[in-house]
Amino acid sequence: MSFHIVCDSCTDLTKEDFAKGCYTWVPLTLIVDGEEIMDDETFDQASFLKKVAESRKEVRSACPAPEKYMEAYDQADDIYVVTLSAELSGSYNSAVLGKNLYEEENGKKNIYVFNSRGASTTQLLIARKIYEYASAGMKFEEVVEKVEAYISTQRTYFVLETLEVLRRNGRLSSLTATLAGALNIKPVMEGTRDGVIQKLTQARGMKKALSRMVESIVKEGRDLSRRILAIAHCNCPQRAEFVKNLIEKNLDVGEIVIIETKGVSTLYACDGGIILSY
Repeated sequence: MSFHIVCDSCTDLTKEDFAKGCYTWVPLTLIVDGEEIMDDETFDQASFLKKVAESRKEVRSACPAPEKYMEAYDQADDIYVVTLSAELSGSYNSAVLGKNLYEEENGKKNIYVFNSRGASTTQLLIARKIYEYASAGMKFEEVVEKVEAYISTQRTYFVLETLEVLRRNGRLSSLTATLAGALNIKPVMEGTRDGVIQKLTQARGMKKALSRMVESIVKEGRDLSRRILAIAHCNCPQRAEFVKNLIEKNLDVGEIVIIETKGVSTLYACDGGIILSY
């Protein structure tokens, strides 16, 4: 049986992933002061960051319509779907509705929608885990079971230059964002197991905050020797390398990959943001 992996565009897939021929990206729409920008292959990060920096009104994303997911469900016998956390976006519900509509028209099919309970690097690692299992010839039900078990063990952290876009979109309290901006305090944020965002710790200045983030991972004491750790950066490759070097000095990790944020992740991470998942 053939399989295909459908991902919303907050899944920061790389050219190497797409080259495998089994991934389809369903783009969200980015909205800056009324201008709609598709998060697809036409996305220009530099231009977009400039628009966001100059924005004085609306900066947000809009999830894909169920019909967009439906179109992607035709491509194989087994369809696996990876979306943003259902607690942060409507993308998951749209993908599920697309599944229901597809099956009403075409009959039952192996379609499973994973709630990543995260974003960006979280989704990337889930998509790659699906590929690992499905390409090894595992049955649909076994892939679903093993990937859901994997998701339950994932952790995601991030440190951003500014929390303003998250605040404006109701993801954070205004107090947290205001204090962070006024005092150069950089909160280390985490995605909880329930798929929401909360503050873990904080430090003054970006380097100290990134160091504090790595300290938190070390303190957790997990065996990461067989896990892949993904670092996404928004226009700051040097910071990503700084974090990678810190991790390599303090932890035994199976593999570390560095990726660039695409559209949705760029919107919320903002210029200079770092996201880390394992």
